[in-house]
Amino acid sequence: MKLPNSLIKSPTVTRKEKWIGYLVGPAGALLLNAVLATYLNVYYTDVLKLTTLWGGAFLVAFPMVSKVIDAITNVVMGIVIDRTKTKQGKARPWLFLSAPLVTVTGILLFTVPESNDVVKAVWVMISYNLFYSFAYTIFNMSHNLMVPLSTRDSTARGGLSVFNQITTIMMSGILVALVFPMVIMPMIGVDKSKWITLMSIISIVALPLTLLEYYFTKERVTEETADRPKEKMSFRSQLKIIFGDKYMVLMYLYFFIYTVGTCLKNMGLVYYCNYVLGTYNDGTTQMLVSVIGGIPMGIGIFAVWPLAKKFGKRNVTMFGFLLYALGSLVCWLFPTNLVVVLTGQFIKNIGGLPCAYVFMALFADCLDHLEWKTDKRVDGNAMSIYNIIAVAMVGIMTGVFNWLLSVSGYIAPEKFTSIADASSYIAANGLTSQIALDSVKAVDGVYTVAFAQPEAVGRMITLAFVGVEVFTGVLLALILKFVNVEKNIAKEQAEIKERRGEAE
Repeated sequence: MKLPNSLIKSPTVTRKEKWIGYLVGPAGALLLNAVLATYLNVYYTDVLKLTTLWGGAFLVAFPMVSKVIDAITNVVMGIVIDRTKTKQGKARPWLFLSAPLVTVTGILLFTVPESNDVVKAVWVMISYNLFYSFAYTIFNMSHNLMVPLSTRDSTARGGLSVFNQITTIMMSGILVALVFPMVIMPMIGVDKSKWITLMSIISIVALPLTLLEYYFTKERVTEETADRPKEKMSFRSQLKIIFGDKYMVLMYLYFFIYTVGTCLKNMGLVYYCNYVLGTYNDGTTQMLVSVIGGIPMGIGIFAVWPLAKKFGKRNVTMFGFLLYALGSLVCWLFPTNLVVVLTGQFIKNIGGLPCAYVFMALFADCLDHLEWKTDKRVDGNAMSIYNIIAVAMVGIMTGVFNWLLSVSGYIAPEKFTSIADASSYIAANGLTSQIALDSVKAVDGVYTVAFAQPEAVGRMITLAFVGVEVFTGVLLALILKFVNVEKNIAKEQAEIKERRGEAE
């Protein structure tokens, strides 16, 4: 199969490449992933009512098992990318393939048939792995390699990293954090058909946008070595190269700790706003937390990269994580005070700016350092390890979070056709409505009633959303102290170019 040519021909990074390839192109798949990260577990617990399936074991075990599969496919994908040699590069071809796969599997995640628990469980497991272990793995691996493979120009690469992250912030920090809790979630509630329609639309939108990312990106670093004989290295040899470098080891440790905290925060966000800080789908609490906390992300577009160029990517990120921990601590000490929590979220997200915008540029510096040190490019497997950490922690932390929900006594909302039915159900089961029943509004003739949660549930959710990141912020600042790869990176990049010239 002959792949379509890139529409980017310039040897240097262009404005069209930044705006279309790195800002607009990834938006569809990243929006879908952001929605899933925040709401897929809510769909499983509140819409499909799987919290108590098999004594609560299903939602604990299946994400963990699935991520083992995901980890394996990431390793395979890393090997495949490193062995791919086409005129369009080694990662971009897989972007092209991922576009339809992400769309189809994204829809399958939500079209769980109305049947017995076994059928539901099987469908959930298969669709989850088709999306995360197959389709999104292909997209995410190739997408994440675009910045490291785009150019060796550190300034241009840093700019691409910022543009790439703007898209992530726009999708998660504006659409998912603002529009969804304020507009979408109150409209769809726990209505399965509405969930399917919404997620099908988002999945379909991802297709043309991902193709834009393919057409408006270019692998200049890969092109440098296009005429060199392809040297085959075993997976074991590549691992030895990767883990033989202290900077790569530190970056993986950094990403592991960061991902643990972020996963628990993302899992806890909706539950925290629904049951600790506000009321179920009230349309304002989650919006306020996300917007006030997310305002710094907009400021960061203009501030972070100039600061990173002046003080260094590592130094700015290290200082940022100390603020990150401080903001989280403020929220943890006063978890039910809206004003204090909003203040803490603002401080925390100011601290998280450098990590959000320059991490991939710093990771790319580490890959160049590794090439200088060994004269080998192992981008595919290096990124597969990065992705394994991401997907494994998502699965493990999802399982942990769901286990904590189950053992602490989480009570999922219920749908009723009348307030009288809701009142009878509450009386029969010894429950308490979270708000007065006469304040519950019907959507399409259906009343969604949330219940007051046990104190243990509130404490657990608060720990997940704000408590854990107090500790991870401090640990991340400490790790970054030893990642001084920027000190000699310009000299190392120049030596790599000299070697390439001599080889030619």
